[in-house]
Amino acid sequence: EIPSDVTVIAGGTSFSLHKFPLVSKSGYIRKLVSESMDAHVSIIELPYIPGGADAFELAAKFCYGVNFEISTENIAMLRCVAEFLEMTEEYAVVNLIGRTEAYIKEVALTSLPGAVFILHSCEDLLPVAENVKLVSRCIDTIALIACRDSRFATPKSVEFCDSVSHNLPVSKPVVDWWAEDLTLLRIDLFQRVIVKMISRGFKKYALGPILMLYAQKSLRGLELFEKGRKKIDTKQQHEKRVVLEMMVGLLPREKNSMPVSFLSMLLRAAICLDTTFACRLDLEKMMAAQLAQAVLDDLLIPSYSLTGDTLFDVETTQRITMSFLESRMELNRVGYDADQSYIPHSSTEMEIVTRLMENYLAEIASDHNLSVPKFLDFAELIPEQHRATDDGMYRAIDIYLKAHPALSDMERKKICSLMDCQKLSREACAHAAQNDRLPVQTVVQVLYYEQQRLGEVMDGGVHETSPALDPPKTPEPMEIHPIQDEDSVSTLQRENEDLKLELMKMKMRLKDMEKNSSIKVPVDHANPSVISRTLSNAEKPPLPARKSILSSVSRKLGRFIRPEGNTLGSQGRVKAGKDRRHSIS
Repeated sequence: EIPSDVTVIAGGTSFSLHKFPLVSKSGYIRKLVSESMDAHVSIIELPYIPGGADAFELAAKFCYGVNFEISTENIAMLRCVAEFLEMTEEYAVVNLIGRTEAYIKEVALTSLPGAVFILHSCEDLLPVAENVKLVSRCIDTIALIACRDSRFATPKSVEFCDSVSHNLPVSKPVVDWWAEDLTLLRIDLFQRVIVKMISRGFKKYALGPILMLYAQKSLRGLELFEKGRKKIDTKQQHEKRVVLEMMVGLLPREKNSMPVSFLSMLLRAAICLDTTFACRLDLEKMMAAQLAQAVLDDLLIPSYSLTGDTLFDVETTQRITMSFLESRMELNRVGYDADQSYIPHSSTEMEIVTRLMENYLAEIASDHNLSVPKFLDFAELIPEQHRATDDGMYRAIDIYLKAHPALSDMERKKICSLMDCQKLSREACAHAAQNDRLPVQTVVQVLYYEQQRLGEVMDGGVHETSPALDPPKTPEPMEIHPIQDEDSVSTLQRENEDLKLELMKMKMRLKDMEKNSSIKVPVDHANPSVISRTLSNAEKPPLPARKSILSSVSRKLGRFIRPEGNTLGSQGRVKAGKDRRHSIS
């Protein structure tokens, strides 16, 4: 054996080699030796060689003529190390660059799995892999094969996707066999693959399963931190934040292209990872566009502030519902979507969302930290004209009063003013009449309207088909009195809803200004009795009006005396109200 005359340190590993085989095929090493001041250079350092010691070992074997197998697993680093060492045809015939290029064209990039694996290998070989255009060639191959294969989207959807409306139901795209392979890629390369696929004609709505798989893989482990309320590592949080923000940018904006549950999961992760407000706003708008498909769990977004505030993020859900209501009102004005497609059954969607909002209000009502203004702000968003009955509103109010027993009489009256006692069902009226948590005035209103309906039923009045006595499919009370000009009434209703939304926007802006401001409103502690007298006088109804209501109720109840002598006299009702009010105070 000939003793070695040079030591090459590549990637932290020393190799005892000979100059002649290396210089004969590597232009880079030849330049190092020829340009060295020492004619007998014995040490060559290659600290930044792509692929490290493993790549240089294969290149050295090639220089010595040792046979080894070129495969998909090592082709990326072989091509990059050959480029780094300048192993071109200028220094030797059929050099390493030529051999690797032939394998890439003839074998590696002929299948989608091979292209995905090589692209994944290039993540640690940048920027050399980018300079030799290995990354771009892999991306082109993946996009070409994906768009050419008909299995990557259902045939019916691909054929008619451009002609159907975005809001109409389309066939769901299948989860292709290669989608799992794409989850191995880093987010920047994954994004480039998706963009290239779209540019080659891949349908955006068919990207849903791919994006869902990638999100599940890249955001894995985040749920444990949510449950445990632990602080995740700063580096890990930054990486996941970048992934999530780029994922949101790739989401298709077509309606019904992504499940609402998946969008809700991304929104929770965005809040937990403290992404940009624009990222969260995009997710909120996409959820609002499909709010009629959501379930209660999709809106129950936990609050990650850890400041002892509400259990759920009410403000985020409030923005989602406001966005939905604004879009519905705009569609009601024009009757067409942004792509000029007609929107049918908008009233059905409004009814579904109305019930969802009532269920959400009842769910958050049990939170002891939920303030009265927050409860009122969200409750006022629920459209009145789409509530067949107010049983859902009454249920939420009752839960809130039960969870907050220390409320003042004024706050209880404000909360109870949210519901229309005339739209309560028979069961709700019976419960409200015996509910000690309600203010006396509300109980009197419930009894008055209930006895009024009973009297009309006994007299065979036109109110026999009231929704409080019949199934929900019966006509609403507004149908009892025909309206001559229905267009003007619908216009007034839309204007009323517009004003309500504008008022809610102003309230939310005012809250944001109060949070950012450090100025506190001075309170006059010198004469609090003035404020007390003003509030007590303001909330106290005029005495004659109260007598007239009670006497009217008494006259109505007097006609329904039972044979046994049990009555629902007005005096017993008033006394019970007084006892209840006395016990509360």
